[in-house]
Amino acid sequence: MIPFFEPRNRPVPTIFSHIGLTCKDPAVIERFYSKYFGFKRARVIPLGDDQILFIKSGHFYMELFKAKADSPLEPPKDDGYPWSGVRHLAFEVDNVDAKLAELGSAVKIMLGPADFGDFIPGWKGAWVADPEGNIIELNQGYVDQALPPALS
Repeated sequence: MIPFFEPRNRPVPTIFSHIGLTCKDPAVIERFYSKYFGFKRARVIPLGDDQILFIKSGHFYMELFKAKADSPLEPPKDDGYPWSGVRHLAFEVDNVDAKLAELGSAVKIMLGPADFGDFIPGWKGAWVADPEGNIIELNQGYVDQALPPALS
């Protein structure tokens, strides 16, 4: 085998596909993300009395499942839970303030708006809760670092 193609020398190409959300009411979540973030229904998988909904924006999907039980946790605060796990979803927007105005009473502002211009000129963010309490970051102006330090 040619060493260049050995798995230990090169990772198998992957593309981030989707995130699965367990929802009290998947239809409410589908309507919210469709209305405010441009998601479209991509697939419905019937499972007897239940279904799984796939919604997509560009190449990114959300897989929506119906909750079978109430959450044992208190809803997240600020920008999300502080322990290991998914902290929040994030969407890049042209203008955080304009997006917050558009969202209006459909969300609860959890943190911000915050100005991170000391790190990146024009970088701004705000964190809101969707109709079921999932934290969404609205991000304006983030750019990658030209030469980030290497992983040690």
